[in-house]
Amino acid sequence: MSKVVVIGGGPAGMMAAITAAKKHQVILLEGNNRLGKKLYITGKGRCNVTNAKNIGEFFDMIPGNPHFLYSSLYTFTNEDTMSFFEKADVKLKIERGDRVFPASDKSSDIIGAMNRELEKAKVNIQLNSKVVKFEKDGQKILHAVLEDGRIIKGDYFILCTGGKSYPLTGSTGEGLKFAKALGHNIIEPKPSLVPIEIEEGWAKELQGLSLKNVELNIYENKKLVFKEFGEMLFTHFGISGPIVLSGSRYIKKGKNYTVSINLKPALDYKELDNRVQKDFQKFINKDFKNSLDELLPKKLIDVVIKLSEIPENKKVNTITKEERKTLVNLLQDLSLTVKGLRPIEEAIVTAGGVDTKEIDPSTMKSKIIDNLYFSGEVIDVDAYTGGYNVQIALSTGYLAGIKVGE
Repeated sequence: MSKVVVIGGGPAGMMAAITAAKKHQVILLEGNNRLGKKLYITGKGRCNVTNAKNIGEFFDMIPGNPHFLYSSLYTFTNEDTMSFFEKADVKLKIERGDRVFPASDKSSDIIGAMNRELEKAKVNIQLNSKVVKFEKDGQKILHAVLEDGRIIKGDYFILCTGGKSYPLTGSTGEGLKFAKALGHNIIEPKPSLVPIEIEEGWAKELQGLSLKNVELNIYENKKLVFKEFGEMLFTHFGISGPIVLSGSRYIKKGKNYTVSINLKPALDYKELDNRVQKDFQKFINKDFKNSLDELLPKKLIDVVIKLSEIPENKKVNTITKEERKTLVNLLQDLSLTVKGLRPIEEAIVTAGGVDTKEIDPSTMKSKIIDNLYFSGEVIDVDAYTGGYNVQIALSTGYLAGIKVGE
């Protein structure tokens, strides 16, 4: 029986080990003291394990090399993922945006299920086993060298070490160094799905404010490059939340970007103007600052007043049509200047990684090293939030595991 060495115990590595163990003897090397450390924090600790959309719709949610993933996503689909966990006694639920979570809201249930499947498959799990290099002969890896000096020999190797996001979970980018040393081209890793830093000081005043059902538009100079509806959050450095993280994928170094927030996207200009007029009529004898309670979250009112330049103590019945027009435009175009992205260490996933041109998409096998396979975020693929990235990890892990050694 051939010996397969899987490096990295995240979702991709665990799935690769489980599937490879059907035909091979498998060793799973993990540098941490437990498996699935990054999974513990996905979905805010609830583990958004996949998405229930039709698998054909996934490719619209993958800005990073979607075509490369056709074989893997159709070989092990989101339905296969849900079936896998339900058979492993994990009840699942579907939430807003077709996101799939464990019914318990505990990521530990997902990791526990994978651990049980690894045990059933008799995978030799070696924790605290950090690989520092590979030794090769020509186009073939001979063995992995561990930090403690141990030599791990194998017939085949599957590299599942992740990208460079959340390095405390073990995603330090070491796998990219290994791949480069073995002759692979590496597309420079950059943050994807990362919060955005904002220039305007007033954004910090809104720290902690969550906005739902808003529209986010990102412009490069004056060209629209991203538009999404959903939820966002103000922070001490700028903005975050699902639609912001997805939009960050389109922000590149050295270019100028602005963000526009439409606070009332369900209404066109005329409808919103009518709504404001109704509120003004209701609060006709009050000060302007006391007329917006039914229109905006309390924390946002002072900022909107300041930006509108309408005196806060001005009586509503004296507000001019031009001033009202300014207010309505502001509610539909709350503009912010992008300072930059947060560091790659804070990204949920990274864009970049091992060049997909050097990997066979139907097997995940290296086109350069005869006995090397890849899966997960170490490859130059990335998707938006919503369970898509975990599904990519599981699908590529599954494909590498069933194809290894063929």
